[in-house]
Amino acid sequence: MELHLLGAATPTGEAFRQQAASPDLHCPLHAYSRRSAVTPADFTNPASFRPAGNPSTPSLWISFGPIWLLAPFLEQLALEHPERLAGLRGLIACSSSSAITKRFAANRFDRELVARLSGAEDQLIATCRRLQVHCHILQPTLIYGLAGPYVDRNLSCLLQVLRRLPCLLLPAESGLRQPIHASQLAAVALHIAEQLSGSGCDPALPERITLGGDTTLSYASMISALQQAQPADDPARRCRLLPIPNSIFFSLAAPLLLRSPKSFEAVLRMGANLSGFTPAHQLLGREPQPFPVLPLA
Repeated sequence: MELHLLGAATPTGEAFRQQAASPDLHCPLHAYSRRSAVTPADFTNPASFRPAGNPSTPSLWISFGPIWLLAPFLEQLALEHPERLAGLRGLIACSSSSAITKRFAANRFDRELVARLSGAEDQLIATCRRLQVHCHILQPTLIYGLAGPYVDRNLSCLLQVLRRLPCLLLPAESGLRQPIHASQLAAVALHIAEQLSGSGCDPALPERITLGGDTTLSYASMISALQQAQPADDPARRCRLLPIPNSIFFSLAAPLLLRSPKSFEAVLRMGANLSGFTPAHQLLGREPQPFPVLPLA
């Protein structure tokens, strides 16, 4: 069985490449990206895509690229160039828990994001059913961490804020989070790929898998833990976290509603519980990893 990794130039893609290089894994890996030195793959131009190796060799696709581009890409390949998918036996694609957590968003940007994610998931599942191949869509929550030269755009941005500010106001009662490191997400994808390439995947495993890290903690505790994980001389450790009553905190953020409804709703979510997802260690059958998993940005 060969593995074809799409979206290789991402933190999770790079973590997957590193883990797939294990001598215990006997599946050749072909990596693709539209913006790095690996084999090119442009989701907006399916006709130009040429899978590495022999297209008839049994293979699995693992994608960490934008799912709303992957879905029409795969469908068009299936319709116009089915010979390039002759060996395809399964697909593991990365979506986002935003398809669930932002379903009832009040701002247009987030509503459109949910529509893109959900529509792409449905399209991928439908295409895979027509091709009669396995399909598993990972819906991870807050992804963070560093892998090779690639860094996340979530908690790394928070760290940059902490390094610039002398203090940071936070709601006294913040919501729960379940951040997942890029290496944990990659490990889950690789675990499913190994199952599919062996005796087959657990029939109890759903097509859509909501996924989080192994630690659930409040938003404020998450930021504090990030601070404490930095070296002693890191400026982020000097930023004071100042909890204030929720009513005052959200009132101070109210002017954002006029300038950016999306940003205002992001602030509101600091008080919401975005957790309760399947922890990575449960799928992997390992001991849980405490937050934060290293390396960080």
